[in-house]
Amino acid sequence: MTAADVWLLPLQGERTPTPLVRTPFRDSSGQWSPDGRWIAYTSAESGRAEVLVQPFPPTGEQWTVSTGGGIEPLWSPDGRELFYRSAAGLMAVDVTTRPAFKAGTPRRLFEDRFRLSPNGASGYSVSPDGRRFLFAQQVNPEPSIRQLHIVQHWFEELRRLVPVD
Repeated sequence: MTAADVWLLPLQGERTPTPLVRTPFRDSSGQWSPDGRWIAYTSAESGRAEVLVQPFPPTGEQWTVSTGGGIEPLWSPDGRELFYRSAAGLMAVDVTTRPAFKAGTPRRLFEDRFRLSPNGASGYSVSPDGRRFLFAQQVNPEPSIRQLHIVQHWFEELRRLVPVD
């Protein structure tokens, strides 16, 4: 039994879904590289969510790109960077895909206080030139609670404040 998998749905022919990443762990957020030769996805195989990359068609090889956890991978339009979200913020990793896959050291681009995607896909996008990001942001975020009033002996306090004749 698997927790969640990444599936492939051909858009031509029989259109039969087939598992692309199927492990006993939670696998999600599959993203094609711009050249269609690589798939970045999130997997909990290590015990926490990390961003992995594998070739397409699958060969059994895979590379862990994130360090310290990662979700919502997204390729840069030119395919030379892979972005992902982590507790440290929005991260970027330089990648080389030819002749073989190689990932550099992740670096933090900026703090990430934006909403996570509700559907397992990425909740953000990168501009065609790779220089700007678009994030979903809650329009009216609820203010944080700064003070909490605790009333002990609530009924006694109510009787004192609202006496009954």
